[in-house]
Amino acid sequence: MKIRIGLLVVLSTTLSVALAQNKPKAEDVQTFTLKNGMKFMVLEDHSIPNANFYTFWKVGSRNEVHGITGLSHFFEHMMFNGAKKYGPKQFDRTMEANGGSNNAYTTENTTVYTDWFQSGALETIFDLEADRIRDLAIDSSMVESERGVVLSERSTGLENSNYRVLSELVGATAFVEHPYMFPVIGFESDIKRWTQADLEKYFKTYYSPNNAVAVVVGDVTPAQVKKLAEQYLEPIPAQKLPDSLRTVEPPQNGERRATTYKDIATPNILLAYHIPATRHPDYYALDLLSGVLSSGNSSRLVKSLVLDSTLASRVFTNVELSFDPGLFTIYGIAANGISAEKLEHSIEYQIDRIITEGITDTELQKLKNQKLMEFYRTMESINGKANSLGTYELFFGDYKKLYEAPALYNKVTKEDIQRVAKTYLTSRNRTVGYLLPEPKTNPSKNN
Repeated sequence: MKIRIGLLVVLSTTLSVALAQNKPKAEDVQTFTLKNGMKFMVLEDHSIPNANFYTFWKVGSRNEVHGITGLSHFFEHMMFNGAKKYGPKQFDRTMEANGGSNNAYTTENTTVYTDWFQSGALETIFDLEADRIRDLAIDSSMVESERGVVLSERSTGLENSNYRVLSELVGATAFVEHPYMFPVIGFESDIKRWTQADLEKYFKTYYSPNNAVAVVVGDVTPAQVKKLAEQYLEPIPAQKLPDSLRTVEPPQNGERRATTYKDIATPNILLAYHIPATRHPDYYALDLLSGVLSSGNSSRLVKSLVLDSTLASRVFTNVELSFDPGLFTIYGIAANGISAEKLEHSIEYQIDRIITEGITDTELQKLKNQKLMEFYRTMESINGKANSLGTYELFFGDYKKLYEAPALYNKVTKEDIQRVAKTYLTSRNRTVGYLLPEPKTNPSKNN
């Protein structure tokens, strides 16, 4: 054991030295804010003649209410379907003609648009972005076409993803007041009934430049980016943003359980525990606790449930990034012949061990090494840099926290991990969801 720990310490030291030699620095990032309130972060990287433009909009399903759920995700679709200068499908075609590509994603908290392109096309990208931010076409025929696409995406997703079925059920059970109860894609009945007025109001409210953070990384200079931002985006007027979300989820004071059924082979289970928002100091210990449980073959749950005993065919954990208090989740798929109850009890046993016994030095050092390697790999690519800068700016309150992350993870002790497990992974703070195989009918009972 001492030899193993020693090797991990040596590895950690080697990684630290390698990182120090090419250490990314917060001061490498240049920032400016346009007169309309849109914030930019620019990071030069001339390793390849490419760049990217990430736009983080501070809008997600947490900004929705009953009746308009799913609108944040819907605009992820609409933003590619034409504006005043670039008509339907022209955004993608213009991007591709300039050697670029794009994508987007929506979460409970944010909607993020990503452009990747040859650096010589920077001005074209600004022109494209300004057009759809300023003059997005909310055409009724396009709305109906995309409404059908989203409805199909919802039904197909629920049909193909057991995790999605279960996470929607657990989310709606774990949260009784906060809009984190809403699925990001929205409720079917709401999707069918959005009105033109709903869409126009939502876009005007949340797609205001003072509600966005833009990140440009790659073969560019801050001076180039600032000049183009002032030319193309600064003329777009700011809007008055809504008040901050007022609803606060009350503490959970007792276990909640929910069950649903589907034509599946074995049970799926999801355990969810309320945890603080990402900006809370406990985030780093909770993230490492998640790693202790399911990161790699030597992790507690993977080793004990999948490799050693074949109680589960798959198990993973997740600490959600969230503006407001969110969830620590544990998902498991039972192996053949294993009941949901047996799998749940086996997961709880491993959690109880951490609460009562703590973790080992070896486990902690391994996870810290992993975090250091993840940070280093992420900061090697322009896409990793851009996504991480925007993520830390929004969820941690300051992009500079990104550069502090290795040290903050390194400060976490075994006692911290044991403490957060004891504090948050309790039965009174837990919501348990079961997705079970459809019960077999007994033909004799029908005769």
